[in-house]
Amino acid sequence: MEYSDIKTHYRALVNDLNRYSVAYYVNDEPLVPDAEYDRLYRELELLEQNNPELIADDSPTQRVGGQALTSFNPVTHRVPLMSMGDIFDDNELSDFNQRMIQSTGIASVDYCAEPKLDGLAISLVYRDGILVQAATRGDGRVGEDVTANARTIKAIPLRLHGENIPSYLDVRGEVIMPRDGFNRWNEMALETGGKVFANPRNAAAGSLRQLDSKITAKRPLTFYAYYVGECEGYQLPNDQYHRLLELKKFGIPVNPNIRCVNGIEGLRDFYNDILSRRDSLNYDIDGVVLKVNSLTVQEALGFTAKVPRWAVAYKFPPEEMMTKLLDVEFQVGRTGAITPVAKLEPVYVGGATVSSATLHNADEISRLGIKIGDYVIVRRAGDVIPQVSGAVKEKRDGSEREIVFPRFCPECGSLIEKIEGESVARCSGGLFCSAQLRESILHFVSRDAMDIEGFGDRIVEELVSSKTLTSVADIYMLSEDALANTVLEAESEEKKQRLLGHVIARKLLKAIENSKKVPFNRFIYALGIREVGVSTARTLASNFENIDSLINASYEKLLTLPDIGPVVAKHIVDFFSEKHNLSIISQLVSQEDLFSAGIEIIPLPQQAEIDVSSLPFNGQTFVITGTLEAMDRNTAKARLLALGGKVSGSVSKKTSAVICGADPGSKLVKANELGIKVIYEEEFLEMLMQHEA
Repeated sequence: MEYSDIKTHYRALVNDLNRYSVAYYVNDEPLVPDAEYDRLYRELELLEQNNPELIADDSPTQRVGGQALTSFNPVTHRVPLMSMGDIFDDNELSDFNQRMIQSTGIASVDYCAEPKLDGLAISLVYRDGILVQAATRGDGRVGEDVTANARTIKAIPLRLHGENIPSYLDVRGEVIMPRDGFNRWNEMALETGGKVFANPRNAAAGSLRQLDSKITAKRPLTFYAYYVGECEGYQLPNDQYHRLLELKKFGIPVNPNIRCVNGIEGLRDFYNDILSRRDSLNYDIDGVVLKVNSLTVQEALGFTAKVPRWAVAYKFPPEEMMTKLLDVEFQVGRTGAITPVAKLEPVYVGGATVSSATLHNADEISRLGIKIGDYVIVRRAGDVIPQVSGAVKEKRDGSEREIVFPRFCPECGSLIEKIEGESVARCSGGLFCSAQLRESILHFVSRDAMDIEGFGDRIVEELVSSKTLTSVADIYMLSEDALANTVLEAESEEKKQRLLGHVIARKLLKAIENSKKVPFNRFIYALGIREVGVSTARTLASNFENIDSLINASYEKLLTLPDIGPVVAKHIVDFFSEKHNLSIISQLVSQEDLFSAGIEIIPLPQQAEIDVSSLPFNGQTFVITGTLEAMDRNTAKARLLALGGKVSGSVSKKTSAVICGADPGSKLVKANELGIKVIYEEEFLEMLMQHEA
């Protein structure tokens, strides 16, 4: 084939594949089978391998991601990306409609009504039809440049389609992770030990903020446009609804559920229709967005300081139902905390059947004023956590009875104590309480502690209830036969009880053996001392050479250490004053007793011996914002402190860098305003690995 023919064929392949993508992602009308698309894509890849000079910016192969960034550059929006004012009931809807009638002089106003997608807002800028910039909302005026990541999202066209296209187009929309993609990702993550996302919104936000666009490319993201910020060199229709339809002609996805509706009844019908179909949609929504359809009216009404006057977000109420409070059970946690749990007549709320909900503590029960036998309102806060929000007192018939906190632990019979000033009541039984033992073992084997992989709730539950485990030290005395013959309770009536088996038993024993060599800070954390988290455990390990010196530490000595106050110091002293705790520690670390675990504790460099000036983060102050996927905030803080850094709770000119996770708050905006370096999670993890090595 002549080179000119190769170039022509290459351009045709790119155009065809992009056309097929638009048909699939925008019009929901696939033109070719997936196998044919894959064949053409592979042909394109081979052409580009042999002729790299041909590679075009709008080639589908360029969505795989490129070189990792060190940070996101700030982007100033030419037209601010405004948020919406919220309304929550029909009265507020009527007020909004009435304001629009008075403002326009039209008795029945036309509106463009759209589902309110729960993802991450971005702006896409096209120059002469080519995607040149993608930026997050940020504070509305200054966002972050996420162009490299946006290019990996298949639903976002790299080149606009059609012959007549704008010379400049700024499209606003939402990046989301569809529910089916979210579920597939989490299923794969569970199988491979990868990161499991909490919800689709956090997944979308975290994915678009990856410094390495190759990671973003692997995430199942999509995009829907909902507004045009600016358009030059092309005459768009002068109403919101038809402008969105025009975007579809350019190959830009628009939600299929947008509607043009008229007057208050049209608004109500749309709201009720979307609310009724909420659970069946393939994406999360938290309401509907209602905009005056006429662009002329929009421009005339303008904006307040924060929101447009011509649009509102009508939020869905938290899904709530009424059911009966049948009883209250009291559960015992690892630290002995007694938690009342409402046992409810099963009710379907927010897409799930709810039969129990935490009541937190006695103060919360008093605040709610509920009784056993009451009809109560149950809602799923954030569509996830079931909560009892109050009693329906009109339905009381006199048979209801007060909720009485027990005086003695329901698990072991020990006295329940409540310290003045605290809302939580606790069992005084310590590790003699089977419930505390169960939770203590789960804490002991967790990743940040002894990291014994494979010990799940059901296995620990059975080993404790059968008295195979009477303390954490017993973990190291387990035999293969004892584990293999452990009977696991059936998950349901359809599934029978089963034995753990020798294969899993051998894996557990190997994990137990691997845990016998552990850094001192993780051993301290594993002990489960109240208020001693990952960061505090590292502080202790950096100031005491071994477990004996820590056991003998005085209250006054502990108070001299950074981040340790009177409450934590007292918990530490109290823990090591208990004989049964010392006995368990002896069983864990003794190297002479044949019946001990023989754990080897690896000491940490002592703070007094460390040349602070030699630490890589010496003199640097960090601020952490948002949710990190790989670790909690305390762990991140501990690792930064170990490398000589300081961690502050607020951003100032003295801040060296801001560590940014998903859903960052005002700290990120402040960092951008001050020009402070922002380090996103992927770079942060690489930075830790480099310096900790």
